[in-house]
Amino acid sequence: MKKMKKIKGLHELYEKDPIVADKIVWGRESNAITRRGFLKNSGLLTMSAALGSSIPFSKYFPAGMIPAAYAQTEELFDLYGKNGLTLLNDRPLNAETPAHLLDDFVTPSSRLFVRNNGIPPFESEIDPENWSISISGESCINEINITLKDIKEKFEHHTMQLQMECGGNGRSEFSPPARGNQWSTGAIGCPEWTGIRIRDLLDYVGIKDDAVYVAYEGKDRHLSGDINKKPISRGVPLWKAMQDESLIVWAMNGEPLPLIHGAPVRMLCPGWPASVSGKWLNRILIRNIVHDGEKMAGQSYRVPCKPVAPGSSVADEDMCIIESMPVKSIITFPQSGLTHKKNTPLKIRGHAWAGDNEVKKLFCSYDFGASWMAAKLSKPINTHSWQHWSHEINFPVDGYYEVWARAEDDNGKSQPVVLPQWNPRGYLNNACHRIAVSVKS
Repeated sequence: MKKMKKIKGLHELYEKDPIVADKIVWGRESNAITRRGFLKNSGLLTMSAALGSSIPFSKYFPAGMIPAAYAQTEELFDLYGKNGLTLLNDRPLNAETPAHLLDDFVTPSSRLFVRNNGIPPFESEIDPENWSISISGESCINEINITLKDIKEKFEHHTMQLQMECGGNGRSEFSPPARGNQWSTGAIGCPEWTGIRIRDLLDYVGIKDDAVYVAYEGKDRHLSGDINKKPISRGVPLWKAMQDESLIVWAMNGEPLPLIHGAPVRMLCPGWPASVSGKWLNRILIRNIVHDGEKMAGQSYRVPCKPVAPGSSVADEDMCIIESMPVKSIITFPQSGLTHKKNTPLKIRGHAWAGDNEVKKLFCSYDFGASWMAAKLSKPINTHSWQHWSHEINFPVDGYYEVWARAEDDNGKSQPVVLPQWNPRGYLNNACHRIAVSVKS
């Protein structure tokens, strides 16, 4: 029997409109609503009744959305070393963090999302002292094998707080649906990492003039069990690998990397899809071509080079590799679904980030985007870290509200209010995050 989704306020909705509630639970397209946010005809009236209060700014509510009070689930699971993550898939293991659990300035290991493509190595295979990384490729001058111990001894260490986001973060909101894990907002984190710069190791072995790409291979296994197949092997252009913040890391938040996050050592190229930050690193390739490893070709981590209509079929040759992630923000406090007393300012806060860029402005709205208020925004602690923001909101009358957050980067690019351009794999959704607030006197 299919497991019922635990949707906030579901019991109250069943009492008021059991037909609508059933359609939400089982995700059926209907004349009312589904978790993908489909609204038709009298949907807002139905939801207003279900919420038990008026919606003061309902005339501004965008078509194609449902109130945030019913756009989330609360399904939790237990995973060693983690706390409160939502399981999306167990083969391979993928889990995300609810937005309200990402409130820390520095993401703790227990709250960092998990994204695997294959089967991690066994703990018995992890020997940090003797772990070896080979460096080779067409554009490598001196091919070597070097141990992690030697890396730690030979090169300068660097510690930085760096953001990492799955390219499919937000995929669940696309319509028509896109293939892949149905991430909501929680495939993002910004821990503190310790390691060496990739460029120091590349300079050590020597780079030929024809080098264009730097790629990785890891010790994870393909889901099929075929030892000749790699579950994933991606990379970045040479210029990205040579940035100050592109690292080979062995520690997170001052502690050794957890196995689930790539122990004993991983590659980290912040601001780009997390898939370029290979875990269980045992090989670095300096290529004279764009890397052609697993999940580099076809449509993996690619979007249409030109905008396409939703639901379109796009040829592989018309897809471009994702590079810098778009500007984005989340609300981490308070948790969606709260009841707030009128005439008392509501304190809200969250984080914002913009791939290779810096966030310059953060705005909040409580009238579905009809007006926006500038929030207080901090500077990044270092390049490629996320930025913290805060604001206070005074609600004018009782009723149902949504607080929306919208970031703008230093190139003037802003988050879209609803959804960005549709793409076949559901990448790069940076639509405004929103939480539900019920205001009562």
